[in-house]
Amino acid sequence: MGDPGGIGPEILVKTLADRDRRSSARFLVHGSSSALQEAADHSGIEPYWWQVQKGSTLNVSASHDVVVIDHGGEGFNHSASRENGLLSHSYVCDAAAECIKGGADALVTAPISKESWKLAGKTRHPGHTELLGELFKAKRVGMFFESPKLRVILATVHIPLLDIRNALTIGKIFDAIDLGNDACKQLGIDEPRIAVCGLNPHAGENGMLGDEETRLIEPAIEHAKRVGIDAEGPFPADTIFNRAVQGYYDLVVAMYHDQGLIPVKLLAWESAVNVTCGLPIWRTSPAHGTAFDIAGKGIADARSMAASIDLAVKFACSES
Repeated sequence: MGDPGGIGPEILVKTLADRDRRSSARFLVHGSSSALQEAADHSGIEPYWWQVQKGSTLNVSASHDVVVIDHGGEGFNHSASRENGLLSHSYVCDAAAECIKGGADALVTAPISKESWKLAGKTRHPGHTELLGELFKAKRVGMFFESPKLRVILATVHIPLLDIRNALTIGKIFDAIDLGNDACKQLGIDEPRIAVCGLNPHAGENGMLGDEETRLIEPAIEHAKRVGIDAEGPFPADTIFNRAVQGYYDLVVAMYHDQGLIPVKLLAWESAVNVTCGLPIWRTSPAHGTAFDIAGKGIADARSMAASIDLAVKFACSES
């Protein structure tokens, strides 16, 4: 359900209010029933779910298409808080455990607040991607964004901008290329064409504006080519996204968070889906945050959540 004080409860309630979508799979929602009820009230939606308390031994009947596993809590602040952080962290961990034990085939997460996690003392992982990588014992994970207009994967994720130069390695860049190539194939692209961004302006201008392109990025691309991946670059980031949108490339590998996410959110805010590559199951989420400023008002746009659920269902069904 994401942060109970954010728009997660609302976009979840709105998305699963669609009867056709509910009939496409069976949904187990880890969250707080009071937040979902409040979201339904603000959105003018009649509750349609069955509810059990967390830890209940009640039989969860297959006749219920949406079951809420209630973690408790009520009266949530529409801002970062310790309570919100403790609950949203527990939702993710319990949902992941459900997948690991075979009780679910895919995982969809609503937005969390990293500040809430920090206030709750959950500072080991800066976000979903890193936490899920550890919970599933994945050797490597990637943050991949799917949208009708543009696909992007990140070589580095939630780290400060000034730390990128020291965090970026040939291995991280290659992993992003390789994981992105696999994700594109799972999406039905037989021979993905991959463009790799440079780190520096003008992709380093032949070393005049930095050496990361020649020292790190080019070797990663060459290694990808040796294993049969159609990767090119490094390209200046201020032009390559246009080429991808025009259809010349199926995926762009960005070196850091905002380099890749600004074009995705500019072009496909309402339809982009965040996919965690490298897990044994499909994990998706909306490509936006908690939006505390509009939470509780019934005006949140649920289209990215709908796209996330639809993509997770599609691939869970295809692999079952």
